[in-house]
Amino acid sequence: MAIAAHPDDIEFGMSGTLFHLHNAGCEIHYMNIANGYCGTAEYDVETITAMRLQEAKNASRHLGAIFHPPLVPDFEIYYTKELLDRLASIFRDVAPDILLVPSPEDYMEDHTNVCRLAVSAAFVRGMKNYRVNPPRKAIPNEVVIYHAQPHGNRNSLNKIVYPDYFINITRVVEEKSDMLAEHKSQKNWLDVSQGFNAYLDTMKVHAQEMGALSTKYEFAEGWRQHNPVGFCSMEANPIADILHKYFCLAVGP
Repeated sequence: MAIAAHPDDIEFGMSGTLFHLHNAGCEIHYMNIANGYCGTAEYDVETITAMRLQEAKNASRHLGAIFHPPLVPDFEIYYTKELLDRLASIFRDVAPDILLVPSPEDYMEDHTNVCRLAVSAAFVRGMKNYRVNPPRKAIPNEVVIYHAQPHGNRNSLNKIVYPDYFINITRVVEEKSDMLAEHKSQKNWLDVSQGFNAYLDTMKVHAQEMGALSTKYEFAEGWRQHNPVGFCSMEANPIADILHKYFCLAVGP
């Protein structure tokens, strides 16, 4: 299961790995917590909300993914019990073995708050007395959590973040690009709001930087594994097991 903040976040940082997992036979779940309605300089709230929902659905189909609709508007992703209870209910329903989430540090709070919420939703999955909304029974499964790279591979202080692992996405980078291109509303917005020059090229530049850091691959995605306490056994690493052909350890900065 991949959980991110906004439509197109999964495409930028996680989708190459998700393509490999899909091709290996894994069931993929795709969820953005926020609806993306602030991502425009052109459209009104109703128009852009509908556009971004459809774009996200179209993108998820590239992975054959099960789509989960957003829960809140942009900039309303706060670490609250109300939102945690809703996300924890979805988590218990899906019961994923692998959870892909944003980096704990990133350039904006929506991203880091999703990271906190997703990790907590996973942590309370087996707590019988923790009530979720809508109600669902606690589940006993292990889950391994992986943190994607922050956007642009930099934290909020613009310092590079080094991953623990690399996944070689060279074979699927064009599929990743095609998936990102479904978010047509974002091209002009990102150019205007953040100085992007061709958002598809920007994604590839970020993946090339990870590839260069790996010293092995042309394009890569970087991942850090969450502390396993409360989630899984110490040795669990299903991405390494499933994607061993595309996996390598980082050797450090």
